[in-house]
Amino acid sequence: MLPADVANRQACRHSIYNGACSLTLPMKDLWLAVYIVDALLVFFVIPFAMFYYEGDLDKTVWKRMKSALLWVIVTAVVVCALLLGILYGLIGKVDFTVRHLSSSTVSFPSSWDFSSGQQCIGNGAKQCSAYTASASSETTWTMRSTFPEYVVALATIVGSVLFTIFGGVGIACLPLGLIFSFIRRPKAVITRSQYIKEATELAKKASELKKTADGLHQEERSGNKGRKWRKNVKTVEKELLLLEEDVKALEEMYPQGEQAEATWAMTVLGYLAKLVLGVIGLIVSVAWIAHIVIYLLIDPPLSPFLNEVFIKLDGVWGLLGTAAFAFFCFYLLLAVVAGAMMLGLKLVFITIHPMKWGATLMNSFLFNVGLILLCSISVIQFCATAFAYYSQATAAQEIFGHTLQSLRGIKYLYKYNVFQIAFIILAGLTFVYYSAFGWKRRKPSGRLQLST
Repeated sequence: MLPADVANRQACRHSIYNGACSLTLPMKDLWLAVYIVDALLVFFVIPFAMFYYEGDLDKTVWKRMKSALLWVIVTAVVVCALLLGILYGLIGKVDFTVRHLSSSTVSFPSSWDFSSGQQCIGNGAKQCSAYTASASSETTWTMRSTFPEYVVALATIVGSVLFTIFGGVGIACLPLGLIFSFIRRPKAVITRSQYIKEATELAKKASELKKTADGLHQEERSGNKGRKWRKNVKTVEKELLLLEEDVKALEEMYPQGEQAEATWAMTVLGYLAKLVLGVIGLIVSVAWIAHIVIYLLIDPPLSPFLNEVFIKLDGVWGLLGTAAFAFFCFYLLLAVVAGAMMLGLKLVFITIHPMKWGATLMNSFLFNVGLILLCSISVIQFCATAFAYYSQATAAQEIFGHTLQSLRGIKYLYKYNVFQIAFIILAGLTFVYYSAFGWKRRKPSGRLQLST
């Protein structure tokens, strides 16, 4: 939508008559429609599907749907509707800082006498009214925002918190993870005796995990699903994920079958591709962080930086700058996904939802789709702010650049660049963490330990 908004703005930029822009796409209406659908998916449709799939399989389909619907009504309708209604009624207003300007009129001259020293009508001082206005002329103009814009604004705040955490971590761990994966790659094929030894250890661990999972399944059937049970389930899920990684690593070090040599060659090429993509991603990540510091955090900005790059690329070919702009936006969304994957393994209070080819549960799909949809609102707002010079006069700039940043109670988060500063800090901490520990091979986690 954002690259389309920029292209839509450029479609009427060189038109001769004033009404040309009214013949282009109604981008503001499209933005609001897309984000209302986005909010419905995030807060209603996806939670309903997740509650349905997490329901007891012994129940009928109708009972599971009924239970999921009740949970959605309680969590989404009651909480969200009451919260949105109360907040919109109390502080759903926009405070614009404006300056009251006025000037006197001059009689129409009988003759025109212009020169380099006399460029305007009259003989008085030629100064802008805003320049000579006193500080007391500055005032606040308050108006109530529309309800759809307020829904988008609050969804943006929720998404901004997640985006700051996941995006800040992901913009560093996405390229560094690929590079260090190449560094930790298997250097050569192991012998058959080494393979048997490692496989035996993994089989013992798998047997232990199966016994533990069976015990937890019996506790679930007996109705003993307390806090300790949920904690143990998360522990088993994490251990199972680490076991699958160990099995994959062992299969890479000892390829089998008739095409074992070809499989090993593809493994080597795969790690080389990770290195190339990691280096490219590192360049893009550094460019993003440098742009945030140069253009957003320093006031006034030192340089338009990437804005100017996109404008020059548009001069080379009409859509080249828009394509580069879209690439940087999508890269930020990939960083969010990478950060969510990393933190899902490191933090206890976040449910692990890994995405693996051919081995991804439905709830993991739903969770990650919801995460991307929620963070996409903030990615658009972040890009509209970071590339304000390039995306000026767009519908996104009007929604996110003026209304959102002037909304009562929220504007201070953007006025003092809270999200951008937190983003840079998390990116720096992640870079230090990966530089210190990312190149090391992960040690075996040892025996499975559950809470008693």
